[in-house]
Amino acid sequence: MPELPEVETVMRGLRRVLDGRMIRAASVARPDLRWPFPPGLALRLTGARVAGFRRRGKYMLMRLSGGDSVLIHLGMSGRMVARRAEDRPNAPVAHEHLAIETEEGVRVGFVDPRRFGSVDLVPTAAEDAHRLLAGLGPEPLEDSFTSEVLTAALAGKHTPIKAALLDQKVVAGLGNIYVSEALFRAGISPKRLAASVAGARALRLVPAIKAVLEESIEAGGSSLRDYVQADGGIGFFQERFKVYDREGQPCDRCPGVPPCAGIRRIVQAGRATFHCPRTQR
Repeated sequence: MPELPEVETVMRGLRRVLDGRMIRAASVARPDLRWPFPPGLALRLTGARVAGFRRRGKYMLMRLSGGDSVLIHLGMSGRMVARRAEDRPNAPVAHEHLAIETEEGVRVGFVDPRRFGSVDLVPTAAEDAHRLLAGLGPEPLEDSFTSEVLTAALAGKHTPIKAALLDQKVVAGLGNIYVSEALFRAGISPKRLAASVAGARALRLVPAIKAVLEESIEAGGSSLRDYVQADGGIGFFQERFKVYDREGQPCDRCPGVPPCAGIRRIVQAGRATFHCPRTQR
């Protein structure tokens, strides 16, 4: 599933081609994805002007001139790809369930083979009250996300820190990749009790989270399976992974230093975790 950097990258790509543009036409190819599309969605999009974008956790919001926002979640395999008329294939795009086209001829299609994505309409003024957004935790890239905020969110949590950081109520937008990478950078074991990540540990972890997210956004996100940017290109952060998906490979902090046996993979709550047991405590 795309995490914060991938969603941010897609949103920025859409902003470049849609912000301020009029939607000339919209079409819906099926009644639902994960949930039903809002009634009359294509009609409500047609003729609207795109007034801006916002990301909240792993969700995108495309704001419209009429006072509504289109809430988009990419799910497991969803992608939003923008193509100009001269770049579009002649045949219909497989699994394209929603499409909009601007007066300039840019077509943006929501392609989702597994249909775990979702689209909804919400009044722009009430975005944060939507059932999918109301319980989200702080945005990790905002200045207000501090070690004190994280410490308070983790207080009393008797789960491993890896599981706690995947909880979108603790911090919004993190997933398996970036939690593993941030914990490595901070030198914190993914098995450590969440409530014990306070003081100096929280002071290391918060900037590690911010840094790994910012670096991934700069690299266009991580392309492992289905994810592509809005222009169809892939991201490159997977080439900079320190631990994720690197089981058995040397840790760049202690390559070949006994008793380091390389990066290890463990399973926590059904999810793969990658870490260096020697340097993460």
